[in-house]
Amino acid sequence: MALPLLEYKPTTQNQRVQSFGKADLNEDTPYIYRLEDANSPAEMQDLIWAGYRQIFSEHEILRFNRQIQLESLLKNGSINVREFIRGLAKSEAFYRVVVSVNNNYRLVDICLKRFLGRAAYNKDEEIAWSIKIATLGFSGFVDALLDSQEYVDAFGDFTVPYQRKRMEGRPFNLVTPRYGEDFRETAGTVKTDWRFTLEKIYTRKYQDQQLPEGDPRKYREMAISVSTKRNYAQGVSAFSIDYLNKVPNRNKR
Repeated sequence: MALPLLEYKPTTQNQRVQSFGKADLNEDTPYIYRLEDANSPAEMQDLIWAGYRQIFSEHEILRFNRQIQLESLLKNGSINVREFIRGLAKSEAFYRVVVSVNNNYRLVDICLKRFLGRAAYNKDEEIAWSIKIATLGFSGFVDALLDSQEYVDAFGDFTVPYQRKRMEGRPFNLVTPRYGEDFRETAGTVKTDWRFTLEKIYTRKYQDQQLPEGDPRKYREMAISVSTKRNYAQGVSAFSIDYLNKVPNRNKR
């Protein structure tokens, strides 16, 4: 018996805002590829490449990752766009490039970006979907995403998924899935590539981890946050002080 998806809530109300709309069209607004708009072989090929870019990312559009049979089925009208995306997600190439090199939490975040066009709301959502992977396997997880009401409402059967939320850095399909921290440590990249080694050693977090217990430098961030008000010495000159008035008059009885 499959476990139901755990309930989770968006971190902020901003998750409900429609990010891309007619009122804010700009260079970051995604071009939407729909099957009904593909009226020529060239436009159909553009739609197929859009699917590859969204699911595999720009870095992995290589000849040996192509799924020729799926492309033919889509061109012949035997499957719709949603089934084409499902086939790409369940392909051996996607498993090799994305699934096998990430833990379940990062895999959830990547797949939400690729299939639903948004990042995970919070850690609760990552945990909820990771349980789906653990109980249904990756294939069942893909089906749960593509058959979800959110996917149907956003893309339906004929639209290639696209990034629906504003960018805070690189677009989702430009983020390389193979170089998460877990993969670098497992593959030994951190030990063999001097760039990753230097980046790790010279970060403040890494340096603080190397300090022995009880070292006051471990608590400098906490000490700084205790009080943001600075106390400065008063600019009083010694010549401006009347020392005679400071001495008590002993002649007074």
